[in-house]
Amino acid sequence: MSTDTPAPENTTAGARPGRALNITLWILQGVLGAFFVIASAAPKLFGQSDAVEGFEVLGAGDWFRILIGVLELAGGIGLVVPRLSGLAAIGLGLLMIGAAYTNAFIVDGYWPVATPLILLVIVAFIAWGRRGETRRLFTREG
Repeated sequence: MSTDTPAPENTTAGARPGRALNITLWILQGVLGAFFVIASAAPKLFGQSDAVEGFEVLGAGDWFRILIGVLELAGGIGLVVPRLSGLAAIGLGLLMIGAAYTNAFIVDGYWPVATPLILLVIVAFIAWGRRGETRRLFTREG
């Protein structure tokens, strides 16, 4: 009797996520991608009055508002590009760390600090779930 059954899927850090996790990640990536593009980047890039006012309170010029808007736009789009999704989540996580710090210590409560912390948890989960894709970007695996 032959035992030529396939080996179980590798569950190490480079393995692809299971079906349920993959579906969950794609839903989160789609929702967050749309959020970052529409609700976060667009007001900054189009100079919406509350976004402009917020960066004035911060003491930053228009160049910084536009830079943050471009980074959020790139991250939001990157979340829905399979090969870039993990890297985009890492980048957005770094932005959320900066936003939380800024909200807590620099602008003294002008913006709520909870929002970037909640987003940080979600993008960290995406980055963890897509770590195999991120690893493949920096290796010769494909």
